[in-house]
Amino acid sequence: MSEETVQEPEFEEVVVKINRTAKVVKGGRRFSFSALVVLGNRDGKVGYGFGKANDVPSSVEKAVKDAGKNLVDVARKGSTIPHKIIGRFGAARVILLPAAEGTGVIAGAAVRAPVELAGIRDILTKSFGTNNPVNLVKATIDGLRRGKTIEEVEQLRGVKIQ
Repeated sequence: MSEETVQEPEFEEVVVKINRTAKVVKGGRRFSFSALVVLGNRDGKVGYGFGKANDVPSSVEKAVKDAGKNLVDVARKGSTIPHKIIGRFGAARVILLPAAEGTGVIAGAAVRAPVELAGIRDILTKSFGTNNPVNLVKATIDGLRRGKTIEEVEQLRGVKIQ
């Protein structure tokens, strides 16, 4: 068994958006599909992928493969994030706020997928700018990547934080 087949079962995938585009040719319309997929293990690793193909299953498969290449580590503090974070990508802005135990994930579909698959159970979010799912997912993952634990900040600054 290769390393990939051993690794696969622990990761979960969520198809956030499937987009259909049409190209008009001599015989009529030719459809093409693009899929946005978020991949995560619900334990601090999450990534997104984008795939295009002439049918939906192939585009999803390509997106999952792409997501596996774009995995990032997420800093967590219990069931939430360590501090307020603003994620940015293009015109999308996502504010991620730590929440008390039992709050749940307060987020729209495009922000919810990466947050839940990163293993965060309590968080407040607000998105600004565009509502494009691709850019919202990228902004969310940018924000999750920017989060730092107290230990990481102490090591970066070379001081002890109370």
